[in-house]
Amino acid sequence: MNDATWIADLLAHGLIRSSFVPPARIQALRDLTRTRKQFVREIAQHTLRIQKVLEDANIKLGSVLTHVLGKSGRAMLTAIIAGEEDPERLAALAVGTARRKHPVLVEALRGRATGQHRALLQLHLDLIAALETALAKVDAAVGEALAPIHAHADTLTTMPGVSTVVAHVIVAEIGVDMTRFPTAGHLVSWAGLCPRNDESAGKRRSTRVRHGANWLKTTLVTAAWAAVHTHDSYLRAQFLRIKGRRGAKKAILAVAASMLTAAYYMLRDGVTYRDLGGQHFDRRDKTMTIHRLVRRLAELGCQVEVRPHAA
Repeated sequence: MNDATWIADLLAHGLIRSSFVPPARIQALRDLTRTRKQFVREIAQHTLRIQKVLEDANIKLGSVLTHVLGKSGRAMLTAIIAGEEDPERLAALAVGTARRKHPVLVEALRGRATGQHRALLQLHLDLIAALETALAKVDAAVGEALAPIHAHADTLTTMPGVSTVVAHVIVAEIGVDMTRFPTAGHLVSWAGLCPRNDESAGKRRSTRVRHGANWLKTTLVTAAWAAVHTHDSYLRAQFLRIKGRRGAKKAILAVAASMLTAAYYMLRDGVTYRDLGGQHFDRRDKTMTIHRLVRRLAELGCQVEVRPHAA
């Protein structure tokens, strides 16, 4: 009670900064994007349960098809539920590129599906169909909620790794008014993508990231993994540069923080993403790169003599 009184006194004198509370329109959009993510997670969970039921029936469909719930997989699941047991007929239901895997599909579909297996498969497919219907409604609602600020989301999609869904999540979590954050560093700190301030007697005890906006953090980390696969890009170069020294986990968090920093300036200034290029770090510090490569060659048993290139 004494702490509450002290905090109220500080607030009355204006000594406590207010937390980030987005406007009602952004809060409504945030509810929709978070609900969408929960639906996607539930669909993934039911997909895994379908694969478990198939494995229990000794049907190895998941080891052959990339997506069990694709067109080929759904057709085979529907036939299995209807009572079809002939592997040849089931494999003949494949469409597209899956038809090339006919011999492998025949062997994978040699199982023993019981009535209990068929009932469970039908139950999970019905639940997935209901979730997909709800997901379509949520997507339509998100489109309507984003109509006034749709241009900001489109701007974010110019960044590598940022799909339309990721752009919607970023806008829903941080809004479009960047004046709420004094600098990009404040936004990164609020999102929990920077090391915590854990220091005592001049010694850093922990460099783990801070607790922050988990909905935004997980989305940015997922987008960062997609961004580092873009060749000759700044984000990929940053990931490879940090990965060798600190590991992949810390490197991907650094990439996610860089993406959020870029999003801050893109939303604040209304500009598209401009990539610095994969050679940015080499251009920034050429001397250190030369020393590092010479040292690496020396470790491999090579003797190197460095000479400047003749003009």
